[in-house]
Amino acid sequence: MVPTSYFIILSVVLFVLGAFGFFVKRDLITQFLCIEVMLSAGNLAFIAFAKAASALDGQIYVIFIITVAAAEAAVGLAIILLVYKQKKSIKSEDMNLLKG
Repeated sequence: MVPTSYFIILSVVLFVLGAFGFFVKRDLITQFLCIEVMLSAGNLAFIAFAKAASALDGQIYVIFIITVAAAEAAVGLAIILLVYKQKKSIKSEDMNLLKG
């Protein structure tokens, strides 16, 4: 059996890699995928803590997080497509649509 600390360490590494990728990459698709990696890291931590506590609460939270992530994926990709239609670019530097 794998110790819970291994899962937590893996979760922290995935979260840090996702955060690093989000701040370093300038492509909206890559930033979007990095956010998904960070959500998956949080899910892994919830599952690890739920298994350690022998409770189902963490697994229930993960189901809700996966649902929110699916909705976020649909809305996020729609926004990225609209930005690409208007700007012909998906670089985050070119995205100044909200400026007055």
